[in-house]
Amino acid sequence: MSGKTNVADLRKSYEKAELDEEASHADPLKQFDQWLHDAIRAEIPEPNAMTLATISGENRPSTRPVLIKGYDERGIVWYTNYESRKGIELAGNPWAALQFHWVELERVVRIEGKVEKVSEKESDEYFRSRPLDHRIGAWASPQSQVISTRAVLVANAAKYGAQFLLDPPRPKNWGGYRLKPELWEFWQGRKSRLHDRLRYRMEGRNWKRERLAP
Repeated sequence: MSGKTNVADLRKSYEKAELDEEASHADPLKQFDQWLHDAIRAEIPEPNAMTLATISGENRPSTRPVLIKGYDERGIVWYTNYESRKGIELAGNPWAALQFHWVELERVVRIEGKVEKVSEKESDEYFRSRPLDHRIGAWASPQSQVISTRAVLVANAAKYGAQFLLDPPRPKNWGGYRLKPELWEFWQGRKSRLHDRLRYRMEGRNWKRERLAP
């Protein structure tokens, strides 16, 4: 077909940076903090966006983008509806994976670990910090459920907006999750497909840093 793009011919040479053992942090959290701030300073669109992968009870994987809302030595935090597909899958299997892809910097970060809910206090505090329309939206959307039309969402938003006015409480089925990393991988694109990959895995109570072949 005339004008059709052959995706097999799409290629890019990665030449912006490198990642070696001497220049990287021994602590993967510090390395992540550095790369995330690099992405923010570079004004990459949504540098806080990450892909969350979960597994269903039938061992079927699923992914979706979510936004990181906090991180420290305890893990990586995001917020969502506990009754969504991801919430249901995490309730059945708490192991999950996260991935950040900062295309403009030719970098990827992968994180694997076990997930738990954050405290109700943390969820309440974060919910109160959200814009009003976002708080109403948490009530209006029966996330992952089938709805007949978009009008259902609009009607729900109007209903809860009138009910709660300027102070909607946090829905009990909405809150935060925290993934406690047991494995990190930092990927930096390099020329000739000889990419840099550094993996950190927990060995005892310490992180072991290893180079992986691309």
